[in-house]
Amino acid sequence: MKKILMVMLLFLIGAVPLRSQGSFKKVGTAGYVFLGIPVSARTASLGEAGVAMEGLGADALFTNPGSVGFEHGTHLVSFSYSPWIADTRHEAAAYVYNASSAGVFGVSVDRLDMGEMTLTQNAVGTKIGMYDILGTFKADGIAIGLTYGRELTDRFSFGVTAKYVQERIWEYSSTNLVFDAGLLYYTGFQSLRIGGVVKNFGVDGKYLQGTFKMPTDFRFGAAMDIIGAEGGSSKLTLAVEALHPTDNDERINVGAEFWYQNMVALRGGYKFNYDEETWSAGLGIRWSGLGGPLGLDAAYSNLGRLGGHVRVTLGASF
Repeated sequence: MKKILMVMLLFLIGAVPLRSQGSFKKVGTAGYVFLGIPVSARTASLGEAGVAMEGLGADALFTNPGSVGFEHGTHLVSFSYSPWIADTRHEAAAYVYNASSAGVFGVSVDRLDMGEMTLTQNAVGTKIGMYDILGTFKADGIAIGLTYGRELTDRFSFGVTAKYVQERIWEYSSTNLVFDAGLLYYTGFQSLRIGGVVKNFGVDGKYLQGTFKMPTDFRFGAAMDIIGAEGGSSKLTLAVEALHPTDNDERINVGAEFWYQNMVALRGGYKFNYDEETWSAGLGIRWSGLGGPLGLDAAYSNLGRLGGHVRVTLGASF
């Protein structure tokens, strides 16, 4: 157990950013920003305070791969969809295979479809602002991940994900390899657990002749069931999460989830120190399906001047 605590300490020390003497805005200093879009409807409805939540199913691959070792069931799948900002579409899918003592293996796909846009060029011999329409082009971003996780003790689990990422616009593209690493630890004090994750860690990306930083962020959070016995069918869970993105200021996410008879869940969350994002809410239902439980989660997130957005996730375990 001392070794596990030492690993957690080193993980958290490595996640603490060093501040420079000068102060400057970091917005827009990283690429592949679609990697920061929340995937799971459950996590989105909690204000993204999901790093220490349990029972995430296959969505653990996107939220905290360190929690995947505690997932039950041999096979877990999930599918998520959201009509995102500016007529774009965000889609994701994940599959997890629990190989028992050999660990847990997972594969995931996260994609932002930016749709079809008009291709133009400046009209020859005309005034500035005049252009010719040449046709259309498409743009998108995709991340394909491979995950390995394992429950080392009945209190501690870790996970690592390697992701191939690509962004394309017309005939140009940029690719890179980034990593997520996370852990989940049950403290032994009632149901209190703490989790941490480093997401999208990698070398600088390249696009044409330029380079850009990865959208790395460090997250540390805690969650606890404050009403209802641990493992009970009806319970209220509170979660809090602190994060430091490399391309923005520090932020705080908080969320609450109430399960009634393991059948219906009500959720809510709030984000602090964001430019536009504030509150979120959601609903979850569970029922028995072929070979195991099925779940449907829906979330609504208020993005301020960018409007409100709905996200839906369907998950299964068998």
